Amino acid sequence: MKKLFFLFLLVVGYTTASYAQEQQIEVTGIVTDGNNEPLIGANVTVKNMPGFGVMTDMDGRYKIKVPEYSTLIFSYIGFEKLEKLVKGNKVINVVMQEDKTTSLDEVTITGTGAQKKITVTGAVTTVDVSQLRTPSASITNALAGNVPGILARQVSGQPGENISEFWIRGISTFGAGSSALVLVDGFERSLNEVNVEDIQDFSVLKDASATAIYGSRGANGVVLITTKRGKEGKTRVNAKVETSYSTRTKTPEFVDGVRYVQMVNEAFTTRSKLAPYTDSDVELFRSGLDPELFPNVDWMDMILKKGAPIYRATVDLSGGGTTARYFVSASYVDEGGMYKTDKGLKEYDTNANYRRWNYRMNVDLDLTKTTLLKVGVSGSLDKQNQPGGTASQVWISALSYNPIATPVQYKNGRWAAQGTNNQINPWFLVTQMGYAENWNNKIQTTVNLEQDFKFITEGLKFIGRFGYDTNTYNSNAHRKWPDMWRAQNQRNGLGQLELKKVVDEQLMTLSPTSTGNRKEYLEAELHYNRTFGDHMVGGVLKYTQDKTVNTSENPTKDAIMGIENRHQGLAGRFTYGWKYRYFFDFNFGYNGSENFATGHQFGFFPAYSVAWNIAEESFIKKNLKWMNMFKVRYSYGKVGNDFLTKRFPYLSTYKTEDKYGYYFGDVRTSTFSGAFYPGLTYSNFASNDISWEIAKKHDVGLDFSLFNDKVTGTVDYFHERRDGIYMQRTFLPYSTGLLEYSPFDNVGSVLSKGFDGNIAINQKVGEVNLTFRGNMTYSKNEIKEYDEQYNHYDYKYRRGYRVDQLRGLIAEGLFSDYDEIRNSPQQTFGEVAPGDIKYKDVNGDGVIDGNDEVPIGATTKPNLIYGFGLSAAWKGFDFNLHFQGAGKSSFSLYGSVAYPLSQGYWGNILTDVDGNYWSLGTNEDPHAKYPRLSFNGNSNNFRTSTYWMRDGSYLRLKNLEVGYTLPTHWVNRVYLNKVRIYFMGTNLLTFSKFDLWDPEMGSGTGEKYPLSRTYTVGLTVNL
Repeated sequence: MKKLFFLFLLVVGYTTASYAQEQQIEVTGIVTDGNNEPLIGANVTVKNMPGFGVMTDMDGRYKIKVPEYSTLIFSYIGFEKLEKLVKGNKVINVVMQEDKTTSLDEVTITGTGAQKKITVTGAVTTVDVSQLRTPSASITNALAGNVPGILARQVSGQPGENISEFWIRGISTFGAGSSALVLVDGFERSLNEVNVEDIQDFSVLKDASATAIYGSRGANGVVLITTKRGKEGKTRVNAKVETSYSTRTKTPEFVDGVRYVQMVNEAFTTRSKLAPYTDSDVELFRSGLDPELFPNVDWMDMILKKGAPIYRATVDLSGGGTTARYFVSASYVDEGGMYKTDKGLKEYDTNANYRRWNYRMNVDLDLTKTTLLKVGVSGSLDKQNQPGGTASQVWISALSYNPIATPVQYKNGRWAAQGTNNQINPWFLVTQMGYAENWNNKIQTTVNLEQDFKFITEGLKFIGRFGYDTNTYNSNAHRKWPDMWRAQNQRNGLGQLELKKVVDEQLMTLSPTSTGNRKEYLEAELHYNRTFGDHMVGGVLKYTQDKTVNTSENPTKDAIMGIENRHQGLAGRFTYGWKYRYFFDFNFGYNGSENFATGHQFGFFPAYSVAWNIAEESFIKKNLKWMNMFKVRYSYGKVGNDFLTKRFPYLSTYKTEDKYGYYFGDVRTSTFSGAFYPGLTYSNFASNDISWEIAKKHDVGLDFSLFNDKVTGTVDYFHERRDGIYMQRTFLPYSTGLLEYSPFDNVGSVLSKGFDGNIAINQKVGEVNLTFRGNMTYSKNEIKEYDEQYNHYDYKYRRGYRVDQLRGLIAEGLFSDYDEIRNSPQQTFGEVAPGDIKYKDVNGDGVIDGNDEVPIGATTKPNLIYGFGLSAAWKGFDFNLHFQGAGKSSFSLYGSVAYPLSQGYWGNILTDVDGNYWSLGTNEDPHAKYPRLSFNGNSNNFRTSTYWMRDGSYLRLKNLEVGYTLPTHWVNRVYLNKVRIYFMGTNLLTFSKFDLWDPEMGSGTGEKYPLSRTYTVGLTVNL
């Protein structure tokens, strides 16, 4: 026994001595990149020894003591991992290569988790977040022309409201909701309030097979965003700062006061009326000798600055160990407004400024080797400042307050106004009416628990999620104004102005409002993914429920406002693949909403998809080796849209009205008519069978990668029939008794189809890396069913035409003389004369009236969005050029800006009118751009028609960026890893047939805050 014990001690002692001896091996070396530049902070760890390792120093050197036969692992962000067996080597130098992900390795985020792109059978677009360049706070402004499948436009440039509206594959409904469902980290949240630097993955789900698991909420497509999380390793710090100068892309331009009165005189004389202004009056406007009675004010120049600054800053930290990892970020954006301010006002700001603070913290904890807990806390705080005059008031006044109406202020200190509300002078609306502040505070919390059940069977995993969000919106409007006056037409005998008060004084008042909501989410998923030889099998079963509680003020004590919005659903997915060649997916969603009647609350939404990767066929792999991937896809399925304009449409509600009243219970006499009681009537008529819209979607797609991923792309054709669109039945028979309070029902239908796709070509020419990219989305819809009454003329129906189809008369130029008027069909919109618009008699009855109004042009929202660009990189320099365009869009000009002098002295005259209108003896062109001038309206000329229709198509240089990354050996000396400086220009050039204001806004009046052109200088730092 003693011998055995002694032998045991010898073995232990020898093993310990050997191990101690191995620990004494010191390995040194240098880690460099492909350009022989040292990599600072590269991780050098020992395989199978978690937490044991070192990092390279300023010169890329490292020193580590390891066992003799251990393996060193070298890792660095953006580079491929390397493993080196020590085996007694005391000096190991390594050269790390940049990570090159192929199309076979690329991962796509779908509604049921991450998948290799090669296995995806649905229409899913993965967005390269680095291409979403925008200086504004809204990421949606960068979607148009960058993301295939998305149609988008920006309709306002006002800070805090400069958010693009977008639709996935266009608009497929005329119902209440056409917007996509946006999910951030699995929960429904706003896309515009996510800091772009926080985004890890961005996917757009477009067809039914990709969105069926969202059931009654997936018909309009889904946007999936996952935010960044920490990775094992040293703490990494990324910082970015930008300074931008923002100007206006295009602002309407108007004639000055002299030209204005000359054209007013002509408008009178051309209608056989006496001109209101004499030659001496015109000279007074020109000379400015009496600016109170004969003002000449450029109001746009008065209220608008040349430009405004924008500041953005973001910083994030990430890192961690084997059991805990973290990602923390904070960002700030400050967008300045374009308005001028009164420098005498020190107490408050009247400009249209916007500030936003974002924060995010994601922490991952390995509770066990198979249990992962993920916790996320994020939020944003927005502050929007505006002048006391509302944005609508300001821009209506700015574009319609003519230069001769009033001065800004009379010499006696009294403020001038042409009228009330919108007719207060623009400078006063912008600077003298107080200010308004809007605050929006969002706090979002997520908890994920992931349990790997590989100890039961390989590939089985459970994921549970819980989310809790609060949103609070507060607004304080501080409004005031003194008396406002308007001078009469002439001075009195003493040469003094006679002023008439038009607005009474109001002292500063406070109008607070508060709205908000609280949301709770719960999800549970069971995943199974397993490979058996050449067979890949997967499945997901998912349970979801959510509720939204309205926390807004409820002054009317409306009980419905306090009832929670709830959804509940069960979804599933089954996938099968063989040899990365053939794929089949089946998805379903069984979803419900509390907004519908019992028996109609749940619906089943199935979808399937198949794909064939031709490039994996043996004869292709043998003969066409340049074909890396060539995958053909098809999908079909049903999805829904449960967004309605009404809560609980299956419940009848009632109200009382005097017009349905009656007398009851009293004797009527000659002096007493009895007691009157208001009558009971419907305010909403119950529709028990109301349900969601149903979209049946087909998609045929092709994904390809050729010549070692040098050419990659995707092309899809889609076809969708949307039935059951929720709308009001306004043409029921009188006998129903529901003429005034018509019920709602699922009666509408729309057919939409189109295509989208993108292509990228990567090529290296010498030392220059070039990338060309392009994408396009085209969508066309047709209304198949619509509740409307019978009409003798087919073109009067909405059925058979597009959603948002523009309608009006067909103009055939201008009447050249009275003979042409006498020999033309009778126009019933008032007296016409030479220079007035001539319309086409569509129905041939010899009369021009409402029956001749037909569909004209395209839709008011673009049906075509495209983009293309070029990127280049060479020795630290990088260059990016991107163009974005829109087409298949029309809009009609209208209002006091477009129709010169149509509202008398209320309205400016565009410089575009001067020299381009029909004028007797001067310009009698029947195809002149504008008809003859007419003062105070012309019912014939100012009607919606092809004459006023404008093409909304445009092509713009959306983004130009030039950057330079400083050499590594420079920045290493100041303990940094990477430093990049860059210049970026946005909306630099616009090419369009329409040039009165920015065509992207699609505005018929131009009465909106203009879009911005920005010039940005930025700096990014990594340490």
